[in-house]
Amino acid sequence: ALVPMWMFPLALACGNSFVLKPPALAPTAAVRLAELLKQAGLPDGVFNVVHCSNEDAEQLYRDPRIATVSFVGSSGVAEHIYKTASAYGKRVQAFGAAKNHAIVMPDADLDATVNAIMGGAFGSAGERCMALPVVVAVGDETADKLIARLKPLVESLKVGPGCMRGKEENEMGPVVSDTHQKKVLGYIDKGVSEGATLVVDGRKPQVPGFEEGYYVGGTLFDNVTPEMTIWREEIFGPVLGIVRVADYHSALELVNSHEFGNGSAVFTSNGHTAREFVHDVQAGMVGVNVPVPVPMAFHSFGGWKRSVFGALNVHGPDGVRFYTRMKTATVRWPQGQQTVSEFSMPTLG
Repeated sequence: ALVPMWMFPLALACGNSFVLKPPALAPTAAVRLAELLKQAGLPDGVFNVVHCSNEDAEQLYRDPRIATVSFVGSSGVAEHIYKTASAYGKRVQAFGAAKNHAIVMPDADLDATVNAIMGGAFGSAGERCMALPVVVAVGDETADKLIARLKPLVESLKVGPGCMRGKEENEMGPVVSDTHQKKVLGYIDKGVSEGATLVVDGRKPQVPGFEEGYYVGGTLFDNVTPEMTIWREEIFGPVLGIVRVADYHSALELVNSHEFGNGSAVFTSNGHTAREFVHDVQAGMVGVNVPVPVPMAFHSFGGWKRSVFGALNVHGPDGVRFYTRMKTATVRWPQGQQTVSEFSMPTLG
């Protein structure tokens, strides 16, 4: 049983049939995928799409015909699914929330870094588990330079429907629902009330002709601190926060103190700093001058700490292990008549 759609190719390649529960707010892509697979000749019963409530989905985790369960979502739900399905003897990989950080060193190429941050923070309206919502700037001078470059770019983000093309093409579409729009706006309100400096306010974007759309404009905060809600919690929206620290080790300690450990990045021109960061940061996916450190599919994808529940990640060797079962055969062909019994292990004789 799979809740996130993007895991199905490896499961299928490993010889499994499976049940996909698409999200209630985006059900049609899974149905179209099922239609295409059927047209391609996939036998009936191999790819199954089930539309149901979260409560009804609990039956999937308990059904004795289900051997494995994969999930991506909030950490609270991921932990619940991990405990529930494991109690029924399932193999489980449950991926939870993320709060990915980028440390920006004073020696970083700021122009390239800013371009990378813009894509990482605001691509897909920030609604992806590998978004980059927090930048930890080492030194006030670094932070000031970042803010000066980021502010006009965030202000000029083209927000609107994703169906436009050519000169009217937009850079950022709406968030997924009215409920989520209100949630993201609530985080911006909390950032202001808890003392962060609101550099760019995205709470009232102007989208002519689409005034009722679920839009949130690009939002930029400065002077974010670890006590603030916008530092601690995953916003899942187009909100970027800048944290200021004095030195690299303070930045690393701050990043490692977070409860989530999905992905993290460092922007620097110093190879020693990069190697130290890769070794010491407590995150499952690490980027050096890369804003969204998603590994190629032949490597494993997954986080640390409360970003993951289960021993095996997605893709790569871990993905194959998850969707298959290990079997070891020990074989010996006798070369002559055995005259006495052997009491040692066959492989130790």
